[in-house]
Amino acid sequence: MLLVRMNFLQLLCRKPERLEMVFQLRHCKKQFPYMCLATSACLYSKKKKVNGYEQVDQEKYKSLVFSVTSYKASAQTPETILEEDSLLYGQPLKHAPPDEAETKTPKNWIPLINPNKRTPLLDSDSNLPMKIALQKTKIPSVTRILQQTIPPQQAFYLERWKQKMIEELGKDGFAEYTKNLFLQGELFHAALESMFLPEESAAKEQGEDAAISGYLSSVQHVLKDISEVRVLESAVQHGTLQYLGLVDCVAKYRGQLCVIDWKTSEKLKPSLKNTFDNPLQVAAYVGAINHDANYDFQVSCGLIVVAYKNGCPAHPHFMGPDLCSQYWNKWLLRLEEYMDRN
Repeated sequence: MLLVRMNFLQLLCRKPERLEMVFQLRHCKKQFPYMCLATSACLYSKKKKVNGYEQVDQEKYKSLVFSVTSYKASAQTPETILEEDSLLYGQPLKHAPPDEAETKTPKNWIPLINPNKRTPLLDSDSNLPMKIALQKTKIPSVTRILQQTIPPQQAFYLERWKQKMIEELGKDGFAEYTKNLFLQGELFHAALESMFLPEESAAKEQGEDAAISGYLSSVQHVLKDISEVRVLESAVQHGTLQYLGLVDCVAKYRGQLCVIDWKTSEKLKPSLKNTFDNPLQVAAYVGAINHDANYDFQVSCGLIVVAYKNGCPAHPHFMGPDLCSQYWNKWLLRLEEYMDRN
C-alpha cells in the first residue's frame, strides 16, 4: 500500500498541473496555493552554484589582508617593497634554477689570506691607529665596482624606491633627502673617529651632535665590545687584483680582529641579508688589507654595524672566517664582471 502511494506522489510531482487540479476541487472550501509544493518541486531544479570564496582559508590570509589594509605610502623603502612583493606574490624566482653566482667559480682566484705575508710576532706598541689618505687614481674602488655590477633584481627595487620617493618628495626634495643622509653618515663616522683617537677631543663635534645623537646612542652597546683599534678611515689597495677602498675601522670585536663597517639606517636590518652588498664590500676590504704591503697584519673576520637614527640598539652582523670566504668568492665574481665590461 505504501509503495502505491509513493508511486502516486511521484507521478503527481512529474506533472504538477494534475496536482494543482486535485487541490482545487469544487468541494474544497479553501484552495491551496501552488507555492506550497515549491519544496518538493525544487528536487528537480538546477543545483545552486557554490561560491568559491566560501572555501578560502580565511585564517591563512589574515596577515595578508591586514598588511594591505594597513599600507602607508610613506613607509616605503627597498626593504619594505621587497617584503610586500614577497607577501603578495611569493619569493622572487622561487622555482627558477639556482643563481649562477652561487655555482660559478672565479677564473682568477686569489686566496683571501695572503700566504706570502709575514706578520710580526708581537703587536705594535703604538696606540695610534693607522690612517692612510686615499689617493686619486685610475684604479677602481670597491664602491664603484659594486654599483656597476648590481644584480638586476636589486637594481629594480632600488630604482622603484627612488621613483616613489621622487613622487612623494619631488626631485629637489629627494636630492635634499639624499644629501642629508650622506652628511649624517659623514658626521657619524667623524664622531666615532674622535672617540677612538685619544688625542682628539669629542667636544669638537658637540655642535653637530643633534643630527647624529640617535646613531651614537644606537651603537653604545657595540662599542663596549670593541678594543685595540688598529685602522681608522684608511685607504687599502689589493696589489694583485688592482682595486682600492677606504676602510672604516679595523679593531677587535669580542677578541677577534675584524674589518668593521659602520652603516646608518632609518629602517631595521636585523639580518645580514638585509644589508644587500655590504658583506661583499667588507670581504673585499679584508682581502685588500691582507694583500696590501702597508699593513703588517692580516684579518679573517668582518663586522657590519647598522646604527639607527631613532636610537634603538644597533644590529652588529659578525662575519667569521668561513662567511668571509663565501663572500670573498662572490666579490671576485663581481670584480671579474666589472673587468669584462670595462
